[in-house]
Amino acid sequence: MQFYKDGFRGGNPDVKQAAPNRRNRGAHEPMPEKVDVLIAGTGPAGLCLAAQLAQFPDIETMIVERMPCNIVKGKADGINTRTMEMFQAFGFADKVKRETYWVNQTAFWMPDPANPQHIRRVGRVQDVADDSSEMPHILINQARLHELFLEVMKNAPSRLEPDYGWEVVGLTIDPDTNDHPVTVTLKDATGVHWWGTRTVRANYVVGCDGAHSAVRKAIGGVLHGDAAHQAWGVMDILANTDFPDVRQKCLISSASEGNVLILPREGGYVFRMYVELDKLRPDEKAASRKFTQDDMIAAANRIIRPYRIDVKEVVWWSIYDIGHSITDKFDDVPEGSNRAPRVFTAGDACHTHSPKAGQGMNVSMQDTFNLGWKLVHVLQGRADASLLRSYSKERLTEARRLVETDHAWARIMSAPTTQAERDGTEEPRIIRQFKQNLEFTGGTAVKYDTSALFAASPHQALARGLEIGRRFHSAPVVRVSDAKQMQLGHVAEADARWRLYAFAGRADSSAPGSAIHRLADWLQNDPASPVVRHTRPGEDVDAVIDFRAVFQQTFDQLAYEQMPALLKPCTGKLGLQDHEKVFCVDHKGLGDIFDMRGIDRERGCMVLVRPDQYVANVLPLDGFGELAAYFAGLLAGTTP
Repeated sequence: MQFYKDGFRGGNPDVKQAAPNRRNRGAHEPMPEKVDVLIAGTGPAGLCLAAQLAQFPDIETMIVERMPCNIVKGKADGINTRTMEMFQAFGFADKVKRETYWVNQTAFWMPDPANPQHIRRVGRVQDVADDSSEMPHILINQARLHELFLEVMKNAPSRLEPDYGWEVVGLTIDPDTNDHPVTVTLKDATGVHWWGTRTVRANYVVGCDGAHSAVRKAIGGVLHGDAAHQAWGVMDILANTDFPDVRQKCLISSASEGNVLILPREGGYVFRMYVELDKLRPDEKAASRKFTQDDMIAAANRIIRPYRIDVKEVVWWSIYDIGHSITDKFDDVPEGSNRAPRVFTAGDACHTHSPKAGQGMNVSMQDTFNLGWKLVHVLQGRADASLLRSYSKERLTEARRLVETDHAWARIMSAPTTQAERDGTEEPRIIRQFKQNLEFTGGTAVKYDTSALFAASPHQALARGLEIGRRFHSAPVVRVSDAKQMQLGHVAEADARWRLYAFAGRADSSAPGSAIHRLADWLQNDPASPVVRHTRPGEDVDAVIDFRAVFQQTFDQLAYEQMPALLKPCTGKLGLQDHEKVFCVDHKGLGDIFDMRGIDRERGCMVLVRPDQYVANVLPLDGFGELAAYFAGLLAGTTP
């Protein structure tokens, strides 16, 4: 983390310098008449987007929520490794790691062949595969996650906070203007304003308002899908039990009473149980059965026999039925039209599924992490509005895969065990499927298709482990200036900047005339360079493209004073030198990034990473023309 760039300021460095002329807030302050982006819903998807946009005070953002305040408990709890990588970019991954429960092992319990009415442990699986990510799989109260995003927003230059107590009840789009063409009707949801309405005009609207989304309905979106006709209960409890694996994630299948999923929670005492209840008729909803928390506790005790759970306090509980659904588009653009979108949906507003794969909250945030930087580029005039069409295309593909995988997983969890599984002659299907799903459940299986944003590069072999279209897979490095061990991917922040990593070839060093020097000199000085073309006068040289280098030598074998100027830029209003852009291999045993990520040692390469941490291109160190062409097709040029 870097701070004091524009001068010394005491206090919490997470609190950014407030921007001038920001919106006044208070119970009796008027709503803005116009905003750049209006976000509906303060769930994980909405807050993830708002936290990104809050860093840009030149973009007027508003986020509304029908509830009167943030939630306190309940709802989702699982955060996969890919999302933790994203949290690193927001600056609160370490806080999350300290507070939360880490899922290290998953235990599987099935009927005991000697006594089928009792369960026995049949296996354990490591929950996060080695080197799949430097981050853990964790469990956290969703309300606490909201607080972390809200803190980022409030500490940002724009001092963004939600407008609670207002819900979107309709919107219209004026096709004949580009001046805030979306008119949103908001209704008071608390009665404080006598259930009155207000209108706000916006350039863009993002509906993160749940499965019953008013934004989705306003643009004609419909959720299509099916139901498993199975009632489940979920509860967070404080309890004592003789069940030995209560502090491990457990998937428990009984012979005739159904299934239980146990998820330990943060703090060492609370745990969550998902409890299978009754089958439902095709025309029936779980709510109609009037299940209670006592029904769930009784069912859980029948399933986990011979063990017992003695519940001391029920923190939160809910009943639901499993459904899988998805919309056919994530924006307002009519089929066959080439116009740029103005309204988007994200999260449960455009895809729903069972909670047992732990993907809902994660995929929702990844939706808006994908969209956020694109909105910033367009609103700041760095890219044409056509860039926004890529959001629906990219995320719809991933949502379909999510629904298909979760559909299969939900049915395997509820399927009765076979005789071969019970007597131990066959590995249970649930364990086999769990192992096959590890990359998916970790969130690292996402692979975007080739497009204008993901190059069809002939140079992929230069970095075999950093596949174009997949997220940038971090690895250990040492920072040359201060010999600090760290993860290379942790230099990326949620700031809408591109990262260009230059991996030096074996013969390359800090000496002038090397390939790294030639690349840096071209980037900084050549009129065709994307740094020159797309950085505006008066901006820091790394305002759009953050250039960094990784060498194969150890830090003490490199002459830092010989590094090219672009790797030691002077930025900010004081023109202070940045010393954190040069790295070398980790020589203390954590791993060699060149070996771990299959980077060509002889030739080296460039790896270009999008602002949402996905690899966009792989190029040789002298691939100047290809790099320039990539950005020329995406970003607008600047006038010197």
